[in-house]
Amino acid sequence: MRTSLVVSIFLALLLAQDPVETIRIDSDLVDLKVSVLGFASNAPAPLLEQKDFRVLEDGVEQEISFFAAADAPFDLVLLLDLSGSNSKNLKMIRNSAKRFVDAARDIDRIALVSFTDQPALYSTFSLDRRKLKKSIDEMDEAIGGTNFWDSLDYVLRDLLNQGGGGLRRSAIVVMTDGVDNALPDVPGPGSRTPFEKLLENIRNSESIIFPIYLDNEEENVKRYHVPRAAYAQAREQLGLIANACGTTLYRAAKLKDLDSVYAQVVRDLSTVYSIGYRPTNKSLDGKWRTVEVQLTSRPDLFARTKRGYHAKLDRASSLVEPSP
Repeated sequence: MRTSLVVSIFLALLLAQDPVETIRIDSDLVDLKVSVLGFASNAPAPLLEQKDFRVLEDGVEQEISFFAAADAPFDLVLLLDLSGSNSKNLKMIRNSAKRFVDAARDIDRIALVSFTDQPALYSTFSLDRRKLKKSIDEMDEAIGGTNFWDSLDYVLRDLLNQGGGGLRRSAIVVMTDGVDNALPDVPGPGSRTPFEKLLENIRNSESIIFPIYLDNEEENVKRYHVPRAAYAQAREQLGLIANACGTTLYRAAKLKDLDSVYAQVVRDLSTVYSIGYRPTNKSLDGKWRTVEVQLTSRPDLFARTKRGYHAKLDRASSLVEPSP
């Protein structure tokens, strides 16, 4: 998508005793977050170089003018749904969250947020793993509905700005069943942010989201009489979020599955590259530009990113599904 900043180099700064990486992007630069998939699961993924990638816009090859390798640091937000039956399994959620902290790369800062009918910030961005685990232990039993859309929008608009806004590579890992109280026939007022507006904000954001669907449908249908149609719609919406970011909708059939799912998310995060190019087509006519990223020297791998963007100054896009 088009951005409003100017490319400079990464700057290593110290802020609140944590290093800060600054990336500035030119207004005519299309910025892509590219996940490389297909690596063997039993070995570390090798780092690729700029020469390994080829970018096409509407079938025309583009010159890559900005490249950040997969080993560049991220700001990560772990967003946890503690509403409904999830809050009764707080100990297991805490333990899995700690294992996520342990699995994350040492260079990545982490922030912790839980939500029910409103988000609760337990830790701002930090490299201090001991501090983060202490914050996880302080997570309380939650009471209230589920305002998922509002909580994710809060992270996108407010929390990420505290970590450097659009100037840092950032990602959100959200664990939820996705059932917002604003969905039809679900009791409670629900989020004020419409899902369509949330999806637009996601598409306009430089952050990527890794949604994890926690399947508690059977329990909540029986205990709380949540309609099955709400779960079907929630899964569809989580899929749209993943598609808009070029990521995958992960599934945890049970809470104990979170450990392995978190490990896979961290692994996939470690294959994300940042690639920028200045389009040869300079027209800002609002038309859709199809984007494809290819790997020139690794036929065993494939690249996954957003399918394209609308060529206009407001950076809005209507992404349907990720490539390849």
